[in-house]
Amino acid sequence: MASAAGDDDDGMISGINVTPLVDICLVLLIIMMVTARIIASLSVPMDLPKAAKGQDTQVLFGVDLAPNGDTFVDGKKVDEAEKVLPMAKEALSKNPEVRATIRADATVPHGRVMRIVDLLRQAGVTRIAFGVSPTKAEPGAVDKK
Repeated sequence: MASAAGDDDDGMISGINVTPLVDICLVLLIIMMVTARIIASLSVPMDLPKAAKGQDTQVLFGVDLAPNGDTFVDGKKVDEAEKVLPMAKEALSKNPEVRATIRADATVPHGRVMRIVDLLRQAGVTRIAFGVSPTKAEPGAVDKK
């Protein structure tokens, strides 16, 4: 008579033990969770403006960085090192919910933008947004709406 499937004496393994696979997956998940938290803590937090139907108005402190080296605060040309910090402190004293918006030309060096972010943080401004301009679609690009 034919023997049962479990009685094979050939030494073939007919089942797979998934416990080691689950252990490896859990270890990789823990490593990814820890490294993601470290990476997120090193980034610059951005408070991007949101479009909503609410009645709240945002108080803005606008900093514009021109490619020729000029710095404008709320439309007034100022010296970056001397004026941005005191003006930001003044705006924060008037309204503790002030939001700073940094608008920089695409050719402005990254270090200059980060210097403004540092000055705003020294002043105590924690809500910082980065302004962007919409770009025209390239010829032949497909609009995905």
